Amino acid sequence: MAQMNFGGVVENVVTREEYPLAKALETLKDETIAVIGYGVQGPGQSLNLRDNGFNVIVGQRKDSKSWDKAVEDGWVPGENLFDIEEACEKATIIEYLLSDAGQIAVWPTVKKHLTPGKALYFSHGFGITYKERTGIVPPADVDVILVAPKGSGTSLRRMFLQGRGLNSSYAIFQDATGRAWDRVIALGIGVGSGYLFETTFKREVYSDLTGERGTLMGAIQGIFAAQYEVLRKNGHTPSEAFNETVEELSQSLMPLIAENGMDWMYANCSTTAQRGALDWWKKFRDATMPVFEDLYSEVACGNEAQRSIDTNSQPDYRQKLEEELREMRETEMWQAGAVVRKLRPENN
Repeated sequence: MAQMNFGGVVENVVTREEYPLAKALETLKDETIAVIGYGVQGPGQSLNLRDNGFNVIVGQRKDSKSWDKAVEDGWVPGENLFDIEEACEKATIIEYLLSDAGQIAVWPTVKKHLTPGKALYFSHGFGITYKERTGIVPPADVDVILVAPKGSGTSLRRMFLQGRGLNSSYAIFQDATGRAWDRVIALGIGVGSGYLFETTFKREVYSDLTGERGTLMGAIQGIFAAQYEVLRKNGHTPSEAFNETVEELSQSLMPLIAENGMDWMYANCSTTAQRGALDWWKKFRDATMPVFEDLYSEVACGNEAQRSIDTNSQPDYRQKLEEELREMRETEMWQAGAVVRKLRPENN
């Protein structure tokens, strides 16, 4: 583990050079890793672990679309694909990757197979941080650890196949065996992390819920919609409005930011663009700061968690979710986006 200076703040990080794959495989050579759930994170993590040579199995509800997807991905029923209870029984490490609502529902099944010395692994701090609301309270004689890739399971898998890594945070909530640190770092390397940075379960979920509702998803969609609508109201065509709002950002500018930072992206734009961006960014910061402060407060007090639990546990949740997504998908902005994507050179 190395200490790195991030803008004057020293943090603990672990790189693949410090903890190579060979060491991770040696650490977990006697372990059976059961990935429970095959939805958002499950496919990417389990496939990366399998391709990296770890002993991994998948636990999923039979007769479900996710079970069928696991079979399509090469998991073999009765060999390395089992129902959830059987997978938990076989595992020494249980990767609990169901949705937050799913974790609450299945917890009694998982808990009874958490025998002494096993490890319970999360990729989100939700269930543990809000344990008074979720009821997820692990026994004291198991390790409780977390590796949270900073992106979707789809991105984790794609970057792995490209020979790259997606950065992840790691945390230890409970070290019952004295091996929790080695277990969590080995798993982080195994699932395809670029590097691992230390956090806590609480910090992970607070930052994650804020980010998802903020710049990663909620805020970016809100800003896209506002700019697009202003351009359209002022006579710009759907194609022009979409390209200036979304396409240029996602296809041209974001890669520059990822490569060398915001200042480098500015330096590689026109002087007119630079001047305007420098003049306006603080206005956007000041306008949105109260929203982010309100958002963080709602996350920290547990209101956002409770809303998620209450909504996502409803029997018609999936139906209502699809309706909300359909409403977004059918807006003019994203209909224009569908046309623009088809016109990209790689799609012709």
